Amino acid sequence: MKHNKLVRDKIPQIIEHDGKEAIIRVLSEEDFQTELKRKLSEEVMEYSNKPSLEELADILEIIYASAGVLGSTIIELETLRKQKVQERGSFHKKIFLEEVKE
Repeated sequence: MKHNKLVRDKIPQIIEHDGKEAIIRVLSEEDFQTELKRKLSEEVMEYSNKPSLEELADILEIIYASAGVLGSTIIELETLRKQKVQERGSFHKKIFLEEVKE
């Protein structure tokens, strides 16, 4: 069965443990960036169709990998997130902006 998609690091081992053969290749940095974007879209769609904590964890793992591609760490990402919360707030109050009048 063809998949042609980015998978977690241990997936080939899991496939082989099940008695099957995993045909893989290691992506170039450029291809990795492209596939991370594609994987993020896939996981966001899955979350949109069936919201779950598991899907959010998948999205978060892709975000962490994407931060690494950009040369940042999870700590730097979290620091930036907290800074934006301080400056612009979070989404906890469920505010929906309908219009801005001049």
